[in-house]
Amino acid sequence: MAAQTKIAEPNVVNGINVDDLFALIDGVKRNAATGKTDWRVTTTWQGGTQSRAQIDGFAIGGERVPRRFSIDIDEPCEIGGSNQFANPQEHLLAALNACMMVGYVAQCAVRGITLEKLEIETDGAIDLRGFLGIDPAVPAGYEHLSYTVRIKGSGTKEEFAEVHAAVMATSPNFYNVVRSVPLKPTLVID
Repeated sequence: MAAQTKIAEPNVVNGINVDDLFALIDGVKRNAATGKTDWRVTTTWQGGTQSRAQIDGFAIGGERVPRRFSIDIDEPCEIGGSNQFANPQEHLLAALNACMMVGYVAQCAVRGITLEKLEIETDGAIDLRGFLGIDPAVPAGYEHLSYTVRIKGSGTKEEFAEVHAAVMATSPNFYNVVRSVPLKPTLVID
């Protein structure tokens, strides 16, 4: 009878395959080009205040990875929409929270911290006088955002404080919101 080879189970913490994550980290350390990513979203008007964002893929390490998702967007009735979908501000805050969420889960996983609960609540105010062009002295967007992280798990207060600091230092969307990112607009008239 032949001996059976047992396949090692992956090391999964908080739903993250830590072995794969460390392999990604090691690969990017060895060859920085493998860590270069390119993201693209195309948004088309659907009528009224509705739009649809289409995701067809991304690139990592120069290789195109096909993906197919769509995100529908609208405005509340009170801002001229039909309230069918979350609005752009809600998507922005959701994207910020989701990006940081991945950071908290991964940072805890690589430290061996098992999570029981993780919630991020972000809020901010926009004065519509800026958006509506009523008062040019009023900013069109957020002047500040606040967020609260509620976390529970096997980590100590000190470990969770380290995770929190690491997320703020490494989350792409935290970076994008906190710092001014140059935006290069192009207008094409058909």
